[in-house]
Amino acid sequence: MLNGQLCKCQAAQNLLPWWKPPVYSGAGGVSPAVQLRPPSLRRKQKNRKSHNVQRAPTTVKAVMSSAEQATRVKAVVTVKVPAGSFLENIGLSRGLDDITDLLGKSILMELVSADLDPKTGLEKEKIKGYAHRRSEDKNEVKYECEFVIPEEFGEIGAVLVENEHHKEMYLKNIIFDGFLSGPVRVACNSWVASKFDVPEKRVFFTTKSYLPAQTPDGLKRLRESELVQIRGDGTGERQTHDRIYDYDVYNDLGDPDSDPELKRPVLGGKDHPYPRRCRTGRPRCKTDSLSESRSSSVYVPRDEAFSAVKELTFSAKTVYSVLHALVPSLETAIVDPDLGFPYFAAIDSLFNDGVNLPPLSKNGFLKDLLPRLVKFITDAEESLLRFETPAMIQRDPFSWFKDEEFSRQTLAGLNPYSIQLVKEWPLKSALDPKVYGPPESAITKEVVEREIRGFMPFEEALKQKKLFMLDYHDLLLPYVSTVRGVKGTTLYGSRALFFLTPNGTLRPLAIELTRPPMDGKPQWKQVFTATPSDSTGRWLWKMAKLHVLAHDSGYHQLVSHWLRTHCATEPYIIASNRQLSAVHPIYRLLHPHFRYTMEINALAREALINAGGIIESAFSPAKYSIQLSSAAYDQLWQFDLQALPADLIHRGIAVEDPSAPHGLKLTIEDYPFANDGLLLWDAIKQWVSDYVQHYYPNASLVESDQELQAWWEEIRTVGHGDKKDEPWWPSLKTPEDLIGILTTMIWVTSGHHSAVNFGQYAYAGYFPNRPTIARTNMPTEDPSEDKWEGFIKKPEVALLMCLPSQIQATKVMAVLDVLSNHSPDEEYLGDKIEAPWEDNPVIKGAFERFNGQLKQLEGIIDARNADENLKNRSGAGIVPYELLKPFSEPGVTAKGVPNSISI
Repeated sequence: MLNGQLCKCQAAQNLLPWWKPPVYSGAGGVSPAVQLRPPSLRRKQKNRKSHNVQRAPTTVKAVMSSAEQATRVKAVVTVKVPAGSFLENIGLSRGLDDITDLLGKSILMELVSADLDPKTGLEKEKIKGYAHRRSEDKNEVKYECEFVIPEEFGEIGAVLVENEHHKEMYLKNIIFDGFLSGPVRVACNSWVASKFDVPEKRVFFTTKSYLPAQTPDGLKRLRESELVQIRGDGTGERQTHDRIYDYDVYNDLGDPDSDPELKRPVLGGKDHPYPRRCRTGRPRCKTDSLSESRSSSVYVPRDEAFSAVKELTFSAKTVYSVLHALVPSLETAIVDPDLGFPYFAAIDSLFNDGVNLPPLSKNGFLKDLLPRLVKFITDAEESLLRFETPAMIQRDPFSWFKDEEFSRQTLAGLNPYSIQLVKEWPLKSALDPKVYGPPESAITKEVVEREIRGFMPFEEALKQKKLFMLDYHDLLLPYVSTVRGVKGTTLYGSRALFFLTPNGTLRPLAIELTRPPMDGKPQWKQVFTATPSDSTGRWLWKMAKLHVLAHDSGYHQLVSHWLRTHCATEPYIIASNRQLSAVHPIYRLLHPHFRYTMEINALAREALINAGGIIESAFSPAKYSIQLSSAAYDQLWQFDLQALPADLIHRGIAVEDPSAPHGLKLTIEDYPFANDGLLLWDAIKQWVSDYVQHYYPNASLVESDQELQAWWEEIRTVGHGDKKDEPWWPSLKTPEDLIGILTTMIWVTSGHHSAVNFGQYAYAGYFPNRPTIARTNMPTEDPSEDKWEGFIKKPEVALLMCLPSQIQATKVMAVLDVLSNHSPDEEYLGDKIEAPWEDNPVIKGAFERFNGQLKQLEGIIDARNADENLKNRSGAGIVPYELLKPFSEPGVTAKGVPNSISI
């Protein structure tokens, strides 16, 4: 009985007749959309009067006439095997699914014609067939099905797929071979739920891309209905297999039901403006109707999840392991959460000796997932957490202590997005003086002149654009009082001033720390200079610098990294899936740059930015950290300024100059991030321009594209709805408008994110270089006699007590190590061509040019790092700046630009 079911749909093949080869008119007659290969076997219908073909249980119903001609096509379906056992994860058990495979009914496919029936004006009848399992290896399972396609069926436009198994499967692609014009490809790369969970068939389009108005008539209904399904109806709790994209506010960071102290305000809305996240539909908390309850896993649309398909070494899995296994283990090993490091040699021991971890329930579990960090000690059945020494400390163990390195890292370090030109003098706060005290800065002209004497007068320095600063004064000052109410941390409003020297390096001049009026005390502010004349002043400068570094670390993580890349991008992803069909060329351009971002953002909400999570427990703003990022979004975030050239101009780092490279002249010529970034920006923009101009040769196509306009409208008014009335949103009327918008999005997900993420362990792995928290006030702020005497006698101890505690430092170091890691299957910018691009010769050529530009950029960056004249990226003990080198080997390399924010 089973033999007939195991033969490539032979019943269908034997019952479907064959016809003569197609005859083409030599006078310009219309050819079919897909040229048909002459069949190897030709038969005449036994009954010419009948238009119906008899059907066996697995056969296809087809309507044909004796004049019709057909071709035999083989479809090969590739299913990706998830990490681990295929039988376990996909569900091909010894039971029902095994029988399904044996019967040859693993996957039902229905071929959809791109054309309507010219006689009826309706969709043509679909051609159906069951794919049966053909072969299996470690990574993939192949299924096959043969179809007989009549000439009048026309071009295959889409395939409807039904998974006959009882568990989901990851469909990689479908390739139809047998057409005279070559194979037809359907790139799926999607989870297909069991028909027992989701009865609706999945639709997958071929690799041809269409603007909405150009969609073949036979595909228009499918195009529209697929989008309706993806949008959902905004109700109900989302299930794991759902593919629904919808919006919600950030109301799931707190956990008031477990502890009232873990209640957090809702981010998103008038009080706390914020981008929107993906809606999960979880029930509200019992003790706070505004907050969403937490759960062991956070919903993301099924195709946004990656862990089951990516390698076990994929970074997100290691992040999960750090957060859910290593961090609790550390908290057990280090009992006192406030215990600091008694001396600097104790910090060095983290890299030399390590930290003993208690035995784990699964011996070797962490060792397998985190081989860089965890060494398993067989004899003691314990694990040892030992950190790799960052390259900057290997090259120069004292670099973190040096002022020149402090300055250099504002240009070639982990947060190159904050340094800005001093445009006005005197420096002055824009905050309400009735609340925050006198607005004038204590950094006066006289202070600056003392520090730059021998170089030039103050007025000349200001005029020649030689003064720069890190300015966190107005952003942080409103939070000082509330943050100081949290045990174990402190905060100031801060400014750090720098001078651009003749050799192109920055030299620190002064730091100002400010406390607003609070607790019955007046405003306190003090300036600390880089060249004091006494030992006490030098130690105070080091302490002030530690505070500024903690502020910069917090701004980097909360704003430059989380807000401007992860958080701001999620609405782009949601809108793209809701408003752009999978067959839309712009969806296909953006999709590689959105892969896995929603999953990593969900993980961040679960254990990184949540109440009591890593950020709150180890960064200066503590429980107000994410609230602070909301303030930054409200005050600072603009879509147009996410474009690198616009950002540099806004910060005064560049001016427009048509005669200069990139059309910009940098005010700091040796600015490694900007120099490398502008080359990468130009390459991305050229690729996007070639792509957009192919599909939108004129402005009318942009304005008439209903999906595109709805996409941009939804991003502005819903995803970033708290900013919907801002005047700086770009219009979308021309191809040039679209090129600018897309280039900005792709830059943010690739170059921007790489610049602020993959150097985290390289620059902050040795935490005194970039402490995440300053735990104690400056010794000069309202000092008691005992505290001042303690500082004078042992200033090193005061510095150590201000640094992160042992548990804070080790938790952050472990997280930064895995966040800085490239997985073996990393997908780099411009490296791998997507199937829809490869099947279009024009787009393929443009992508190959893009790939070539990125390879040239690698060589340019190497040459720059070898140039001794570029002091900010070359010299004794200096780590080369490689964060924007496009490609990288796996591991923690401080280089490589992935397509997307996948970690």
